[in-house]
Order: sequence, then structure tokens, then C-alpha cells
Amino acid sequence: MAADILLPLQRCALAHVAAVAAGPPVSPDARITVNFHPDRPARGATVVEALAESGVYLSQFVTETSNGGLTAYPGGDRWRWESQMFGGAYDHAPPAARPVYGALDQRRLTAGAAPRFGSAHLRLTAGALRRSTFCYPDSAFGPTLFGTAERLGPVALDRSDGRDALDDYVEAHVHGSVRLDRDVEALVLDPCHRGTALEPVARRLPCPVEWHAGFRLTVDELRRRPGYRGQRIVEAAEEIAADGVLDPRLVGEAAVSGRHEPRTVKKVWHCVARFGSPDAAGSHRAVSPPST
Repeated sequence: MAADILLPLQRCALAHVAAVAAGPPVSPDARITVNFHPDRPARGATVVEALAESGVYLSQFVTETSNGGLTAYPGGDRWRWESQMFGGAYDHAPPAARPVYGALDQRRLTAGAAPRFGSAHLRLTAGALRRSTFCYPDSAFGPTLFGTAERLGPVALDRSDGRDALDDYVEAHVHGSVRLDRDVEALVLDPCHRGTALEPVARRLPCPVEWHAGFRLTVDELRRRPGYRGQRIVEAAEEIAADGVLDPRLVGEAAVSGRHEPRTVKKVWHCVARFGSPDAAGSHRAVSPPST
């Protein structure tokens, strides 16, 4: 969707942020990534099945699911944050007209810019940048820096504000629909899903499938970090692991098993994303080509 065919309310939201943005434009090589858990339930299917069926990535106002807080309803936290960020442009908008959230991948990370929200990601096209707004920190934390593709300015600067690595991303809001056949360069998956039932479903999507190097965390490593999410989370991770190792598939299975509270599983994932990331050693985008 080009900027000139956005809905009037979407153009108003972009204009509101542009009025407070300043500085140079975003790098043309940067991309927005949308991280998510491909194997989690979504409206009676998994997320990747829902994507294959609809061909469109939808906001939590439509799906009523989220890997963060689920407050996307009139008067909820997400509703209020959007009202503040976009000058009330979406206050009376239908759910499908609201923006899709991702993060600006300035560092060319193989696992996407915001892995706290999932092991997989959609890498959006350069065209999506032109109809996006940005903020730092995440809108849940009361952002103070805002930008657009033309005026990214201080939002893009390297920061040293002491935030945890999982929170150190520039939030992106893509205004207008995100279609997989038009707005997505690739779906990038964790290799733990190779050969599973998820792979053939992913290959039904109208975009290429790529694989990053993989999230993998040993329980021994996590035991050395009990203060990160708490000893109770370490103990839950020990139960979820197989042969002393955690990966996204195992965490996903735990999420649907009913044996652990959802918040516990989410925190186990945070540990895997933080300490088992394929980007932890500084590797940047080096995804493999689609397997045959």
C-alpha cells in the first residue's frame, strides 16, 4: 500500500508523528521486522496457519492475541498509547485500520530486531518504511523519541540507557495493511522447525522462507543466571528442556501443554531469547536459502 492510498486517518497518524520528528532519514538498507511465535494458537489455528489462510499480518486489535500485554481494546493500555502517539487518529477506527507493530532492524540481526516477541519474523520490504512511524523506547514504556522514515533523527542513535538487551529496540508502526505477497521479503524461521508440521504450512505463504542460525540455550547456562527472571523460571525451564537444552519448539510445546502458566512460559522464552540468541556472538544477517 503506497502512502497516497492510505486511509485519511492513517495519513493523519503519520502526519502527527512527522510534526514532532527531526533529523536525517532512515538508512535505505534498514528493514522493519515483525517477530512472532509461529507455532502459537491464533483463532483456532497456529499463527503460521492463520497467515497462510489470510495472507495478511493483522494487529492484536483484530487477532486478540499478543506476545506482550493484551490491552488492545477501547480504553485499554494499547488503545491509550496509540491515542497519545497518533493524536487520536485511531480513536474511532475499525480494528483492521490500526497499525501493525514491528521493530526497526538497524543492526541487521539474523533473528529480527525484537526477538522477545518470538523466534520467527517477517522481514518487510523497503516500501513499508515509507508508511511507518517509530518510537523509542517501546510504547509501553512511555517513549520520548519519535520519527518517520524521512526524519528518524535521535530515534536511530546508539543508546546507553541501561535497558536490557530484549528491550533495546526501536518500535515500528506500519500504517496500512501488511500483505505477505507484497510487503514481505521473507519469513525467517528457527531451524528447530525444519521437518516439522510447521514447515509445509510456512511454504504455503506467498513469500520466501529463510532460516536463521537458531535459538538454543542450555539449562546449565541458565542456572548461572537465576536473577534474570527468577529461580522459579529456571526450575520451569528445567522441566521444559530436552536433554538439558531449550529451543523455540520446546518452549512452544510447553505453551500449549497447559502444564505451565502462560506468564511462566513467556519468561522462559525471554531467557532463551536473551541468552540463546543466534545474534549473541555478534553475527548479523546470514540466513540460509530456502531448503529444497
